[in-house]
Amino acid sequence: MRARMVEAARARITAGDLDLPMNAIAKDAGVGVGTMYRHFASRQALLETVAADHYAALIDEARAAAENPDAAAGLSDLLRAVLRCQLTDAALAEVMALPRHECPETLELGSRLTAESRRVLERAREAGAIRPDVTGDDIRRLTCGVRYAVASGEGDPTAAADRYLDVVLRGLRP
Repeated sequence: MRARMVEAARARITAGDLDLPMNAIAKDAGVGVGTMYRHFASRQALLETVAADHYAALIDEARAAAENPDAAAGLSDLLRAVLRCQLTDAALAEVMALPRHECPETLELGSRLTAESRRVLERAREAGAIRPDVTGDDIRRLTCGVRYAVASGEGDPTAAADRYLDVVLRGLRP
């Protein structure tokens, strides 16, 4: 039953509906709205649940970036992975833009992503590839901003994403 609700929410997000009206999702999933709220206390909790799989995959990307022998390339890999995930999963993009998370699972995923990202940033600082004042939260905000810039324009989103990330990476250098 929970899986049906998540799939109904995912289908709405894929169709471009990020409002996630609980009544409509309950109807789409064939459950009552009370059942929706027993499983998901809020729209944000539902959104975080929908994004969880891609969030977990992003942690693997961050771990690989942290283990890249070239610290600057690892940083670039991490930013490109974060942006790629945000561009392919609107739920993840919205969750990453939130200042706080509700679900314990998302809090754990966020903590793990922060730890792996911190490793990437520390290695990049030690290699002189990044300014010393740049934080993990700066990186989160910058990638959210780049995602917004790519989504708000026309043309090839991949080319725009690469171009904007190149600008950001140059700006992160000391």
